[in-house]
Amino acid sequence: MFERRKAEGKPALVAYLTAGDPTPSATAGLVAALERGGADLIELGVPFSDPIADGPVIQRGADRALKAGMTLAGVLQVAAEVRKTSQIPIVLFSYLNPMLRYGFSKLAKDAKAAGIDGVLMTDASVEEAEAYVDAMRAEGLDTVFLAAPTSTERRLELVAKYSSGFVYLVSRTGVTGEQESLSDSIGPLVESMRKYTKLPLAVGFGISKHEQFQKVGSVADGVVVGSALVRVVEQHGASPDLEKELESFTRRLVHGGS
Repeated sequence: MFERRKAEGKPALVAYLTAGDPTPSATAGLVAALERGGADLIELGVPFSDPIADGPVIQRGADRALKAGMTLAGVLQVAAEVRKTSQIPIVLFSYLNPMLRYGFSKLAKDAKAAGIDGVLMTDASVEEAEAYVDAMRAEGLDTVFLAAPTSTERRLELVAKYSSGFVYLVSRTGVTGEQESLSDSIGPLVESMRKYTKLPLAVGFGISKHEQFQKVGSVADGVVVGSALVRVVEQHGASPDLEKELESFTRRLVHGGS
């Protein structure tokens, strides 16, 4: 997918969605809405009670999903549902605890069977990730790791070593959430990571507008958007037009316009 977008001279939109928000049964339809709106890859978020990397918008989304009964097994069911009608790449996005409890090897097998393409464990320490990476790779799943402006050269080297599919670059320190202006560290971070890998580089944390999407997309292969999409779900979760609202927001993000 990244190669196709590169050939077209366009950045890929990596869209994050908290699975189970507002309800488990709504999620597959929301993935379809994102795809219609222009998303190229879906990060399907496993709701977790202590999402330390996430700001208030995604925290609230995780809380709503947990209250609605969403589990890791339920997220895999959603992926299998999406696969009935779509081949959009799906990355399972989770914290360590739910995955550890499920069991790495069992999760890798079940995720592969559900049509998941890769896994991103957001609080995985890359220095201690070998067992996790081995289990995922044994089933042919990509493993995506994060690098930040504060990452040392050694950390960037390890992120490159253990990542496949793409590398997720965090644009700034802190938690997820929409920002009015983009961090100046994006360009230097992309350059630093490029020394260690030829994998596609996707930049996230704080992107919510078309202008930001274009700016980040001019230096990176992909642009990750999460909080802005979860906010649309929060605002329109009770509306019958939720899918339409999410599709239209996604289209504006990618193409501009009102």
